[in-house]
Order: sequence, then structure tokens, then C-alpha cells
Amino acid sequence: MENRQKKWWMPDLYMKNNDKRMYRICVIHEIRRFFEHEGFAEVETPALQISPGLEVHLKAFETALYDPLNNSYAKYYLHTSPEFTMKKLLAAGLPRIFQMAKVYRNEAKSQTHHPEFTMLEWYRAHATYEQMMDDTERLVKCCTKACKADLLRRGDRRADPFQPWQRLTVQEAFLKYTGIDVLQTIPAEPTMEPDPTLLRAEAEKIGIQCSDCDRWEDIFFRIMLNCVEDKLGDDVPVILYDYPTCLGALARKKPTDPRVVERFEVYICGLELCNAFSELTDVAEQRQRFEYDMAMKEKLYAERYPLDEDFLEALSYMPDCAGNAVGVDRLVMLITGAESIEDVLWAPVA
Repeated sequence: MENRQKKWWMPDLYMKNNDKRMYRICVIHEIRRFFEHEGFAEVETPALQISPGLEVHLKAFETALYDPLNNSYAKYYLHTSPEFTMKKLLAAGLPRIFQMAKVYRNEAKSQTHHPEFTMLEWYRAHATYEQMMDDTERLVKCCTKACKADLLRRGDRRADPFQPWQRLTVQEAFLKYTGIDVLQTIPAEPTMEPDPTLLRAEAEKIGIQCSDCDRWEDIFFRIMLNCVEDKLGDDVPVILYDYPTCLGALARKKPTDPRVVERFEVYICGLELCNAFSELTDVAEQRQRFEYDMAMKEKLYAERYPLDEDFLEALSYMPDCAGNAVGVDRLVMLITGAESIEDVLWAPVA
């Protein structure tokens, strides 16, 4: 109780985790060294955006930009990711770029989430998500080694990043941990919102309660969170890839199976570390996905964000490419075994 009443900056409280914050310096230095060695340019893009990112469930911070000439204000948002602007830089002709950006998501604090956090994003022109998988594995190994750590830790769980990583498709993971063939619940020509009837029936067989109002996505994530996610990434990190198409708004469809997109996430000790794609470059399809997602956001949360028309125009100039977004704070947590994300931040949001 005494610590809860103290300010975070009081020396006796702050210094308890300062050794973990020192590792943050090492990780950020190693990230820069890694990408400079790979021939990437480090870029910086504005946090103020007309469109903050269009994922259905992400909530952005809204602000206003004052125009003194007209004595008026224009609505802006703090970005939830630097993705749109970095892709414009790809369209402009930069082939390999990375950035460690502060990003903002208006969600409650938790042990693994902070409303302002550091995101590493990088993009390779003329690459696919397989290259991103290789990049991610090498990067995590380099950061772990630079910090002189042997294992990644979370609570009493351990993962060895120096051993070959496990690669599982979403279909394989669901079959392994639930017995459900999730792709069999999606039509061969998938829609933006698959019929939930088949997946609901499979979920109820394993004791997952559903209602008639649940969408396919709702049921998928209920199964994922209750039966799959926490089992991923012990012993070695897991690359979970080939997500259902309706769960990859900015990802390219897999040419051999349109039910899935070329997207992956890395899980270590049950914690999601990153989200990566082979990027969608079809302007018409991207617009359709954005419009669907914003209609769904309005239905669920009574709000929608504007489309970035400048981004959609730039998309037609963008080369085939792949990108990844890594939570830097979470990587430091795993290297140091920190229990809370605030243990590895220099200062929390007050």
C-alpha cells in the first residue's frame, strides 16, 4: 500500500527497476546497429495525422490543429502506427526504411499495454513476409545477445531465441490446441465477414459460449484468447502466420489460398511481440477494406475515422513490399523478465 501512494519518480521506488531500463538503452542501440548494417535508412514521420490508422478496434487520441489565418481548427489524430506515412516514403522511392516511433492508442493501461509506447516499424521493397520472418528472428537474437541474456522470460516461462523458431499457420495452431479447422468455416471465396454459424458450432463443442449476435471475428478471438494464444511461445518463439483474410486489412491475399492473407505475428511466452504483412498494393481492394472497417467501427463504437486519400493515391506508386511492427517495450520486457511494461519505461503516462 505504501508504494501505491508514492510518486513513480521517488528514488527508492524508481531505482528498484532501473537496471531493466538500462537494458532499454542496449536494445535501442542494437536495433539501430542491426538496420544500419542491413542498409536501412532511419526515418522520422509526423505523429499528427488526418487518419490515425483504420483498424476497427483501435481507439485514437483526437486533437485539433489551429489555423490562425482563418481562426479555425482542423481535426487531427495522434497516429496509432506510422504505417501510412512510411508507406508513402516507399512510394516516393525509398527502398529500405525503419523507425522507432512513439505511438498512441487510447486504451486502458495493463501489464503489457501503455497508451503511449514505442513501436519499431520497418519496410523492405521487393520483399515478402518470409523475409520479415527472417529479419525478426535475427533481430531478436541480436538484441538478446547484445544484452548478454540467454533466454527470454515472462514470469516463470522461458523461451530460447537462439534455437530455431517454430512456425505455425493459424490453421495448424487451432487444430493443435482446439481441434477446430478454422479455415473450414470460411467459404472458398471469402467475404469480409464470414458467416459465423459453422465456427459458432465448433466453439460450443469445446465449451466456448457464444451468442447469436457474435460475428465470426468475435468467435475467432474468443477461441484464440481462451485456448490458443497463451500456449504459444514456450521453449522457443512461435511465428504464427497465414491469418484469415478478414483479419488482415492491409495484408496481401495468399496467391495459393484466398481464405488467408500473408500476415504473421510472433508470440514469446504467450505474449504477442509483432504484427507483419506482405503489403496490399491494390488500391480498389484497399479502399473496399477500409470502408468496410470504418462502417463496422461506426456500428460497434459509434465513431469512424476519415480515410487517408493521400495514402490511397500513394499506394498505386508503392512497390511490392513487406513490413513489420514490433513493440519495443515488450521486447525489453522479455529480455529483462520485467513483470510490467512500466518497469521498462523511463516514465509512465501520468
